[in-house]
Amino acid sequence: MADPNMARQDDRDLIVGSVHPKPGAALRVALAQMNPVVGDVERNTDRVLRLAALARDELYADLILFPELVICGYPPEDLLLHRGMQKQVDDALERIRRGLDGIAALVGYPEYDGEQIYNSVGLVADGKLTASYRKQCLPNYGVFDEKRYFTAGTEPTVVNLNGHRLGLTICEDVWEMPPALRTRDAGAEVLLAINGSPYDTTSSARRARVLADRVAETGRPLVYLNMVGGQDELIFDGGSQALNRDGSTVFQAPMFEEGLYALDIARDAEGSTVVPAGPHTPAPLPDHVEGVYRALVLGTRDYVTKHGFPGVVIGLSGGIDSALTLAIAVDALGADRVRTVMMPTRYTRDISLADAQAMADGLGVRYEVISVEPIFDSVLAALSEAFAGTQPDATEENIQSRARGIILMAISNKFGSMVLTTGNKSEMAVGYATLYGDMAGGFAPIKDCSKTLVYKLSRYRNGISGVIPERIIERPPSAELAPDQVDTDSLPPYEVLDPILEAFIEEDCSVDQIVERGYDRATVGRVLGLVKRNEYKRRQAPPGIRISRRAFGRDWRYPITSGYGFEPR
Repeated sequence: MADPNMARQDDRDLIVGSVHPKPGAALRVALAQMNPVVGDVERNTDRVLRLAALARDELYADLILFPELVICGYPPEDLLLHRGMQKQVDDALERIRRGLDGIAALVGYPEYDGEQIYNSVGLVADGKLTASYRKQCLPNYGVFDEKRYFTAGTEPTVVNLNGHRLGLTICEDVWEMPPALRTRDAGAEVLLAINGSPYDTTSSARRARVLADRVAETGRPLVYLNMVGGQDELIFDGGSQALNRDGSTVFQAPMFEEGLYALDIARDAEGSTVVPAGPHTPAPLPDHVEGVYRALVLGTRDYVTKHGFPGVVIGLSGGIDSALTLAIAVDALGADRVRTVMMPTRYTRDISLADAQAMADGLGVRYEVISVEPIFDSVLAALSEAFAGTQPDATEENIQSRARGIILMAISNKFGSMVLTTGNKSEMAVGYATLYGDMAGGFAPIKDCSKTLVYKLSRYRNGISGVIPERIIERPPSAELAPDQVDTDSLPPYEVLDPILEAFIEEDCSVDQIVERGYDRATVGRVLGLVKRNEYKRRQAPPGIRISRRAFGRDWRYPITSGYGFEPR
């Protein structure tokens, strides 16, 4: 194992800019905006020690902050209940106590106390765990399920370090007023908040409002550290920041990137202040579409890499969904780790073949064509007696899609590459996808992106460099599983469908409320009925990246079997 006091070059690269000499009475605090791996206690601990040594030697920090539950990663879910986890965490804390020298650290960890588990942060200094704080507000909504595992703390914790009184909080504690006020009233001069706060398209604006509110209520500066990285469907987007007691943002770290940053906590005539420890230009926050795209790239990279897959394989269709998925995969992994397969049938248009090859060639990925026709013909022949006297319908369309699934999964099995599926949220919502066909795979990067957003993301990516042929974006979308097929043969236009779905899925609107927005009642009823009927499909879909306020996954828990009617009988 590498000596934790010897920083790896890639960790050294996390330091952004330079630092000034530390003012005499100031406390220099390093923020480790890092990407832990859930369950990998040993390597997370190695990284904690390496980054602490870097902060001490390169930033001259007195204290380094690490994210929420950094030792075990967040969210650890039922790993917390495994009997071996407690020993691994205890061993990690002992390693940190012995390994830290010349710097103190605030480390998030699960604290086991008899039958209780607490979401805690400990101050490790001078070879000891000198103080700890137990998270008071346990989120139990949306993607959060902390009350399943943790017991809430009740007491504030304020530590004195180099003459500065620091109040400790964890994530949800700063979303609620009482813990911050209790911490201030216990004597805190500065609030420190370590976080595992996941991304969605509204999170940056909501965090800014919440942090400003806590500073206004307490009159204290606030230092907010967030982790970064992908964990299954969740994305942690970083964006660590610091606000002075007047509410001004004096430090803003980039989103979606790891980094090691330094701040100085000092005093003036009116109280404590927080300032960057060196030249600092606040990182610009990405707009809606850029933020989503960067989240998709980060989530795809981490899912594939943390699972140890050598690469991915994607079925190209010549359509926009697979084109966007390919662009994301290449940006996440590099062209050498991406393989593409075009699987034409008798209904595939020549322009689809041409556009798929043009995009693959432009990105420099491996591309091959494997016809589905032999499999399709053999299945139809095998079923000819069973299907005698019937007319072709969606059954034959699904056979083609399932034949493609066989090809992609066979390549995955043979070469170890994971299949990325290409379905979007609009399709997943209404079941416009084939179970065991185009839904077969390991990960679904655009699963939470509506079709409307898919077009916006494609335009955004082409604004960086033109990787998606314009004809793919301009053509009417089609599954190409029947003669002259287009999506609107089966679905309302996406400019109608997507707002209805958003109102229902993300806002829990009733039929009447959606109709009041100007949509036809029959169309609304039909769409919501499709959502209800296809829950069984979604339960069998691969995980995908959550970017909305409510994705199909952790925070969508509709029953498969339900007699509920959206319209009264």
